[in-house]
Amino acid sequence: MGQLNTRTLLRRLRELGLASRAELAKSLGMSQPTAGRIVDELLQLGVLEEIATQGTLEASGTPGNGTARLGRPGRQLRLNEDQPRFLAIQLAVEQTSFTPLPVGFNGEDRWAWQIDTPASEQELVEQFQRIAAQLPAHEYWGVLVSVPGIVDEPKGRVLYSPNLHWTERLEIIPVIQKFWPVPVILVQEERALALGQQATDPGGQDFLLVDFGEGVGGAVILEGKLCANPLPISGELGHTPVLGNGRPCGCGATGCLETLGSTRGLLQSLAEHQPVGAVISWEALAKDIAVGGVPAWLAETLEAAAVVIAGALNVLGLRRVVITGRLGELPPAVMEHLSAAVSRGALWARFGRVECDHASRRRLAGLVAAGIDRLVSSVAVTPHGY
Repeated sequence: MGQLNTRTLLRRLRELGLASRAELAKSLGMSQPTAGRIVDELLQLGVLEEIATQGTLEASGTPGNGTARLGRPGRQLRLNEDQPRFLAIQLAVEQTSFTPLPVGFNGEDRWAWQIDTPASEQELVEQFQRIAAQLPAHEYWGVLVSVPGIVDEPKGRVLYSPNLHWTERLEIIPVIQKFWPVPVILVQEERALALGQQATDPGGQDFLLVDFGEGVGGAVILEGKLCANPLPISGELGHTPVLGNGRPCGCGATGCLETLGSTRGLLQSLAEHQPVGAVISWEALAKDIAVGGVPAWLAETLEAAAVVIAGALNVLGLRRVVITGRLGELPPAVMEHLSAAVSRGALWARFGRVECDHASRRRLAGLVAAGIDRLVSSVAVTPHGY
C-alpha cells in the first residue's frame, strides 16, 4: 500500500508540475498525514524539492478599501529538476544516444552524446567504456534504456529485433552494469514515446501513438495506462503487409508497411520516381512536396498507412491518433493527407471527429516516467533505498 500511494502521489505531482501538500492530498483523496509522510520521505531522499512561491494578496479587512498586502510566501513541491539521477540511453538502428536526467525532467529530447550504433556486443562494450569515461560523476539511481523490437521489459531481454538482430542474443543489463552498477530498466521504444506523450499531455488518457522513423511502430494508452499483453507484442503496425508491395523486410516477411513508410523506405521510393542522377535526400523530398504537393507514390504510401492506423482505431475503439517522427518534418500537406485518409477509414468519424495530431518525440520524458514508476516509487518503502 505504501508503494502504491507513493506511485500515485508522484504521478499526480508530475501531472500538476507544482502543488502544495494540501493540494496533493485533496486531489488524491488521501489523508494529509499520509501525503505528508510520503512527501517528507521523498524530500529527504532528494526525489522532491520544495520551493518558495510569491505570497497571496490578502484584503485589508476594510470593505471597499481596495488596499492589499502580500501574504506569507507559499511552499510548493515539485520533482527535483537539478540533480541528475538517471542515465538515459537510446539504442536505435543508426545511432545510440546518452544523456543524464533529473527526476523532474519533462522537456524535449536533447542528447548529450551520440555514437553510431555498434554492430556487435564487443563494439557496444567498447563504446560504453568510452562514454562512461566521458560522463560526469553522478550517483545514478538507475539506467533507463529505450530499445527497438519486441522487448520483455520485466526480464530485460530483447526477444526479437528485425533491424538489430544481434541484440536478440545480448544480455544487455549485465553489459551496462559493468560500467554503471545500478538498476537497469529496458523500455520498448514506442512505449517510451507513448509514456512521454502522456506525461506532457496529461489530459490524453486514450490514444494510439504511431511513430515513423527507422521503422513504423506504435503503442496504445487506454484509460491512462499502457496497453500490455502476456507476450510483449503490441503496436507492431509496421509489420502489417501492404497488398502489391514486394519489398523484403528485416522481419523476414515481404511487403511490410515499414518498407514503404520508414525513412529508408520513403527515400527508396523517391529514388525510384526520380531521374537518374537526381539528389536523393530527405531535404530533396521535402522540397519536392513544397513545390508540387504530395506526389502520387507518397499518396499511395500514406493511404496504406492510414488503412492500418484506421483498422487499429476501429479495433481499439479509439478516436485519437498521435503521429510522431519524421513525417512531421515534411510540409503540412503530408499530415493533412494522412489525417484525411485515417478519418475516412475510422468508424468514429461517423459519429464525431477523429483526431490525428502530430507531436514532437518525447522519448526522454517517457523514460523518466518509467524510471519514476519502477524505481523511484519504491524508494520510500525500501529500507536501504536504491
